[in-house]
Order: sequence, then structure tokens, then C-alpha cells
Amino acid sequence: MVNIILLGPPGAGKGTQARRLVEERGMVQLSTGDMLREAMSSGTEMGKKVADVMARGELVTDEIVIGLIEEKIGSAGGNGFIFDGFPRTLAQADALGELLARTGQTLGAVIEMRVDDEALVRRITGRFTCGECGEVYHDETKPTKAEGVCDECGSTNLKRRADDNEDSLKQRLMEYYKKTSPLIGYYYHAGALRSVDGLADIEDVAGAIAAILDQPAG
Repeated sequence: MVNIILLGPPGAGKGTQARRLVEERGMVQLSTGDMLREAMSSGTEMGKKVADVMARGELVTDEIVIGLIEEKIGSAGGNGFIFDGFPRTLAQADALGELLARTGQTLGAVIEMRVDDEALVRRITGRFTCGECGEVYHDETKPTKAEGVCDECGSTNLKRRADDNEDSLKQRLMEYYKKTSPLIGYYYHAGALRSVDGLADIEDVAGAIAAILDQPAG
């Protein structure tokens, strides 16, 4: 069982690769956004706390997110966890390390999906997704076979994110580099960092990640 963190800027393909690992290896994806939405509708004490914070328009604290992750680690089976969207800061990385040690877990690898910013902007501005099954498409590199129809589920509910435009993306990239890129140095010094070309073909990226996961321990 291998636990991993996927690191990379918006649009690097973390979600796509995480879905593959879930389907092909039985890993459990721990997405911060998904956990918060699930908690809000759960009716648990933690869920009520999350709902209260969100209702006030405040940011959810690291302690709450760590609490949600701890609940998931304690209840979910599977062949390892994929941390997606967490940690984002050095303080969160420290907190996650403490949590893993406390629960008897280890971190197998931190996989950095490297990208070129200009190429990433081209990739993102052409991206759209199926609102029903979540399949991701692109105007140039992965159009639907029939215009306006999802290849996977046949839905015509295809959407573009409002913030998938050049100005918004550059702002998101700046935010990423300011807050999250220090994690690259943090995990490099810990000996856990591995890098793959995030702009390569989806199959090639998946192969590079598989090679990292299949390396013998130690």
C-alpha cells in the first residue's frame, strides 16, 4: 500500500491521473473539496462545524481539514491514499506528516506534475468537461467524437469553467507558485519528491506515475 501526494498547478492533470489510480489500483482519492462537500451534508458534528464556517463565508481551518482526513483514513479501505489539494502550505505539510505518523501511515512519494506555464494556458482555455460523468475534453487535443455529446455517457451537458480563461488562470498560477511551490523544496529535502512531465500524453504521464509507484520500497 502506497500513499502519495499529487503536486502541480491548476490544470496539470492531477484529477485525471487520480481517477486512473482509483480505477486501476483501487487507491482512495482524498480530495479536500469533495470531503468538505460530503461533510456538509453528513449531519455529523464535524459536518455541522464545516457548514457553520462555510455559512459565515470563512475559510475552513487546517485543523478541520486534518480532522476530515483522519476520519477518512480511519474508515476507508483501499490500496493507499491519494492526497489531492492538500497539503497546500508548509504548515499543512507538517500537519499531514504528524497525522500519518499518528495513524501508522507513511508517505510513499510526492509526485510533482511539472508544466510549462504558456502551454498550460493553452491547455486550460480549451478544456471542457461532461457535467454528468466528469470526463474531461479539449478543443484541440481531445474533442468529443460527436460535437456536443460526451463519448463516455452520451450526455449533452458539456461545460466550461467560468475561470478557465487566460487572466483568471494566470492569477491562479501566481497563487499556486506563492503558496504551494515551497512544498517542492520541502519534499525534495525529505527525499520523497519525484517529478513527471505533466504536459505529456495522458498515457505517458500515467506510465511515469506507475513506474514511481512500482519502485521497490527503500
